[in-house]
Parts: sequence; C-alpha cells; structure tokens
Amino acid sequence: MKKAAVIMGSDSDFPVMSKALVVLKEFGIPFEAHVCSAHRTPEETAEFASKAKENGFGVIIAGAGMSAALAGSLAAHTTLPVIGVPLRGGAQDGMDALLSTVMMPSGIPVACVAIDGAKNAAYLAAEILALSDEDLAKKLSDYKEEMKQGVLKKDAALQEKLKEL
Repeated sequence: MKKAAVIMGSDSDFPVMSKALVVLKEFGIPFEAHVCSAHRTPEETAEFASKAKENGFGVIIAGAGMSAALAGSLAAHTTLPVIGVPLRGGAQDGMDALLSTVMMPSGIPVACVAIDGAKNAAYLAAEILALSDEDLAKKLSDYKEEMKQGVLKKDAALQEKLKEL
C-alpha cells in the first residue's frame, strides 16, 4: 500500500491535523507526518514533494492556516493528489486559508476540505488510495455500512421515543 503524507505548516497545527492521523491509522494506512513551511523552508518543502512519489507516497494531505500556501506549494512539485486542509485562525478565522487553498491556478489542482476538516481529508486520502487497493476499498465499504447501520439504529430509537409522546 502506498503511504500518505500529512504535512502541516507548524507544530501548532498538530491538534487539528492529528485527527487525520487517527483516521489513517484506523484504516491501516501507513503515513508520515512532517512540519514544512511554504515560506520558511521552501526548498525542503519542494524537495519533499518532488520525491514523494519515489519515496512510496500515494497522496499528500497539507494543513495550513492564513495564507495556506503549503498545499499549493506541494502540488506545484508533484503529480500526486494533494488535499488541502485550511486551518482556523488569523483575522478571517480560516476563511483566508480556505480561499487560498481552493483558488489554485489551472494545472496545479488541490482538493480542499472544510476548515479544520482533517478527518475528511484522511477519508478522501483513503478513497484515493483505495482505487488501487482492494483491501482498503473493502475497509471503506465496511465503514460506510457501519455508519449506515448506526443511523438506522438511531432512527429506530427515535421512532420508539415518538410513540411515548
């Protein structure tokens, strides 16, 4: 199985980005996590991205706030899918990061999840990796079935409560 990279612009992003790591771990997806900065370590960030495919990665998740240039910087140096996680903070409380992440120039796509949406970034990464991994695809299918059954169970409980009214 290909690895997932979880890149954050600062160690202060870890509380949010760790949620992606938990999901990846639950699905048995090997991963690495690193702090890279599009502005403070641009050469190292470019080198990581340019070598990611040959180093066994299949997808990159990038979390950053404010200017949120990290996902785009990584995407500029790789053909691997990059998923941006705009992080809350700054004067616009994450809206600046969201807009910076989605407004990429043609030819340098970055998928984007919600502000602080690290968990969904990991689910999307799992779905991307599952395109070439049947075992992972089965785990995702089973997970979605579990979610479905959970909702049906809650609805049945609600229906019983309604009878008591």
